[in-house]
Amino acid sequence: MPTVSVDGARIPYTTEGSGPRLVLVHGTGPGSELTWGHLVDRLADRSTVVLPDLSGSEKAVDDGGELTVEGLAEQVAAVVDDAGGEPVDLAGFSLGAPVAAAVAATRPDLVRRLVLIAGLARTDEYLRQLMISWRRNAGDPETFGRIAMLTGFSRAHLEKLGSEGTERLVPNMRPTPGILRQVALDLRIDVRDLLPRVRAETLVIGCTRDATVPVENARELHAGIPGSVYAEIDSGHVVVFERPEEVVRLLRDFVHRP
Repeated sequence: MPTVSVDGARIPYTTEGSGPRLVLVHGTGPGSELTWGHLVDRLADRSTVVLPDLSGSEKAVDDGGELTVEGLAEQVAAVVDDAGGEPVDLAGFSLGAPVAAAVAATRPDLVRRLVLIAGLARTDEYLRQLMISWRRNAGDPETFGRIAMLTGFSRAHLEKLGSEGTERLVPNMRPTPGILRQVALDLRIDVRDLLPRVRAETLVIGCTRDATVPVENARELHAGIPGSVYAEIDSGHVVVFERPEEVVRLLRDFVHRP
């Protein structure tokens, strides 16, 4: 697995497929495989899919210090540089959305088209209180995971999964030191000043039933990026699992359009 070094951090990434590069940035959580792994086969037929694991994820290695959007953006940029070639299509989910936007704003030479999914421009009071609740339950992994599950998925999706299915979701978000560092970053995100500097063609996707990062946040992202286009999906926050077909369709249609 290729690895890049950025300010002492070792950031691994994987590649699969052929065609123009599509870099997928994960959000708060264990890493790229959990967020994007189930979608790779649907995207790799026309794109070289690149999956970096940023600081705080299970596979990244660093000094355990405080995370910043700027630092994570530098890690993404280093992966893009290391993989070589033309400017990439870049997609970010949740925390990965402001990180991807920061890459596009500060390294416009690296980004051709940008897709921001269930993201945010700043931490509003709702999200701040939710992240505080997560942190206060860090000593109780089950409660920590249940909060993530209940806010991450819509009521309709949880009903569809049933009791056994919802219970399987609980361990996906664990209060590891890395994830808690990501949660600490979630408490203080603000990329509003960067958004007007984004020059890449941009698609912003909001989720109408999102109880983690409510849809108004995606609308704010869209409003802040000149010339961006906007779409909404009837889904909870973790739209990559609730509505994978719609995510793939929107991604493919946008990055492969003439």
